[in-house]
Formats: sequence, C-alpha cells, structure tokens
Amino acid sequence: MSEALVIIDIQKDYFPGGRMEVVNSADAAQAAKSLLGVFRKNNKNIVHVRHVSTREGATFFLPETEGVEIHESVTPLNGEKIITKHFPNSFRDTDLADYLHDNGVEKIYFCGMMSHMCIDATVRAAFDQGFTCIIADDACATRNLSHGGIDVTSSNVHASYMAALGAVYADIMNSKEIIEQIDT
Repeated sequence: MSEALVIIDIQKDYFPGGRMEVVNSADAAQAAKSLLGVFRKNNKNIVHVRHVSTREGATFFLPETEGVEIHESVTPLNGEKIITKHFPNSFRDTDLADYLHDNGVEKIYFCGMMSHMCIDATVRAAFDQGFTCIIADDACATRNLSHGGIDVTSSNVHASYMAALGAVYADIMNSKEIIEQIDT
C-alpha cells in the first residue's frame, strides 16, 4: 500500500508574530519536521499544502505576504509536491486527489494546522474518497475558540476534533508511533 505524508498549512502566519497565531505551533511544526525527515529518508510521497486566501475580507494568508510562506521547519525540497488551496478542504479545486491517485497512494498521514478547520475538512474529504487516514495529533495545532459565551481552550478544541475524527474518519497516533511504523 503506497503512503503519503500531507502537511497542511504549516505557514508563517500561524507562528508568533503572524497574523493568526495558533497555540503550540512550534511544537507541532517540530513533530511534523520529524515525520517529514522519515518520509524523505524512506522515499515516500510528500505533499505540502499551503493556503492562499482569496476570500474578501481575509486577514491572514494574504497573497504576496511573508505569512503565506511555508514555515522553514518544513520547507519543501525540489521535486516535492506543493498544492496551493483557497479553501479549508485541501482537495477542493486542487489536483491533490489526482496526484495521490496517480502515485498509487492509498494511505495518507496528515499533520498541520488548524485541527478544527483545515485538518478536519481535509481528513473527512480524504476518507470520503476512500483513502485510509492517519493523523499525527502531536504534529497538529489549533487556537483557542469561543462560542455562546463559552471559552474553549486550544487543547480542548484539538482533543474534541481528534476524538470526533478518530471515531470514524482516521486513526489518531502521535508522531513517534508513526515514525516507528514507517522507519523499519
């Protein structure tokens, strides 16, 4: 079974000083960097996804800004696939599905930002397209949210989404467990 690592939106705007800082972005990026290293070492498919916002009124991932750039912790190498998207779902209006199918990929390992938005939308779409999905939960990050006067910490947001995705859509593992599986 061919496998791919899909790194979603590990971009500068999500880090300290960016326009949409998420909690624990540096820790998640380091875990993603470890996964990336193992996938490179084992000559497996790697896809970098970056969001460029074209939505009117958008406040981050703006075209031609430093914040839209992929973070240096997971900089793509020449020849690694880069997908540019404009929606939370990395499959929507991109060639991601074609690329994965053309390369015989059946199992996708996901990491990136934000757990409650682009990770969620992309994993659900991948599952619906028949892919086996694994999320490296420690290589994902999100932010604090609020709804109806209730503040929800990023750790609770992340845990809720991992619990929901893990119920049907994906296996949830940490990066060390994945590295042990891949690096045999």
